[in-house]
Amino acid sequence: MTVTTTSPPHAPFVSARGISKSFGGVPALTDVSIELIPGEVHCLAGENGCGKSTLIKIISGAERPDAGEIVIDGVSHAQINAHAAIQGGIQVIYQDFSLFPNLTVAENIVLTAEVASGKRLYTPSAVRPKAEAILRELDITLDLDRKVGSLSVADKQLTAICRALVNDARAIIMDEPTTALTHTEVGRLFALVERLRARGVALMFVSHKLEEVLAISQRLTIMRSGRQVVSGLTSEFDQRSIALHMTGREVDDSRVVSELDPQAPLALDVSRLSLAGAFRDVSFQLRRGEILGVTGLLGSGRTEIAESLFGVSPADAGEIRVGGELVSIRSIHDAVAAGIGYVPEDRLTQGLFLEKSIADNIIAASLPSHRSRWGTLSRQGIAATIRKYFLGLKIKAPNAEAPVRTLSGGNAQRVVLAKWLATAPTVLMLNGPTVGVDIGSKEEILELLRVQAAKGMAVIVISDDAPELVASCHRVLVVRQGRLTHTLEGDQITVDAIQERMSA
Repeated sequence: MTVTTTSPPHAPFVSARGISKSFGGVPALTDVSIELIPGEVHCLAGENGCGKSTLIKIISGAERPDAGEIVIDGVSHAQINAHAAIQGGIQVIYQDFSLFPNLTVAENIVLTAEVASGKRLYTPSAVRPKAEAILRELDITLDLDRKVGSLSVADKQLTAICRALVNDARAIIMDEPTTALTHTEVGRLFALVERLRARGVALMFVSHKLEEVLAISQRLTIMRSGRQVVSGLTSEFDQRSIALHMTGREVDDSRVVSELDPQAPLALDVSRLSLAGAFRDVSFQLRRGEILGVTGLLGSGRTEIAESLFGVSPADAGEIRVGGELVSIRSIHDAVAAGIGYVPEDRLTQGLFLEKSIADNIIAASLPSHRSRWGTLSRQGIAATIRKYFLGLKIKAPNAEAPVRTLSGGNAQRVVLAKWLATAPTVLMLNGPTVGVDIGSKEEILELLRVQAAKGMAVIVISDDAPELVASCHRVLVVRQGRLTHTLEGDQITVDAIQERMSA
């Protein structure tokens, strides 16, 4: 283990020292130390399963360490509970934000502070000025009377940050804060982080997106397999060295696109497809063996196009041909029958049965193909399919009977892929295929798509992750305000070109 030490400009507000933790005799953390300094962003990076979440839980008092101590503002705690951590000024903003969707923005911002203060009565008119004061201080705009359940992901995040500051947060831990944000929204979040730094807040930014790590943080700690691999000033690192420390191997993120046969048969032909209020006059073709990127800002219509092709929200005009045949897609059943598979953006609520086993999830969409003409299921065929994809996609679990809810993000995504690959689709669409997936799994998933394309499958990747599109796509379509505005091919496909056309 190599640890680089640097002298902090200010005394740390939070220090985790020599933290170790095991679950059932299996080490989750071994002798990990990290400091959060006022006015500084400290990025905690590492692949899924490296111990980041466990360390966050220990710092915030949700878990107790087996060894080590947490020091808050100079006071040492061998063990600390969640209430004491909050009272000490530590706030965690998790990926789900832990907000009350049926309450207003103002109520979400102030309610926990009111409860913590011991007040028994809640008076909206009395506490609203607190919410307004935080918005003014951070120079942000939110509709305080709007229900949180109707907000965008970005505005929910702003609400959670405001709530943390009303609770007198002096250290804020953001767990994968950019997972569901567009490129533009990430820029706004970073501007807000700078304002928090200027206010003297100590921040921990948990992420595995390398470009963001380098852009936002002053200090960096990288973990692997429950251990602190390296720690130091962010300026001492670049993307390649971070990836090497995270994975323990060299990661190739260069453009790897196979030569596409211009005479390959058409897998999908979409002509003048429209859906009122979502998109209009969308036309494109996709050949067998091709990986096509579809990108655009949140709300551009990119997801709506995919959901229309999959029968979630059927189009009200236009034609769709799969393998040269005109098809009518009015339902998901129609899409699957036509040979279209779809990996949704929210795999946890839309793509998986979390309480079911890996095996049940893998076979869920392809059961009809295992029925005999008498309607009985072939147990042998089902077992062979499960074994093929469990082993072939290298799903990391004790066995295929393990519940899907126990899997990391990367392995959960492999299960969704397995489910649709088992149907042998002509066209496979993936919406945000590597969202919430660490760099090692991301590389493996993109390579898996390349392999499937090489076998003749047509693949559509819906994403606003420009590097992902550059690395894997033969063409990229840009969607703005429900229209296809640009087509990028070959050398035109660059990060700058994609981002420029998305936001132009």
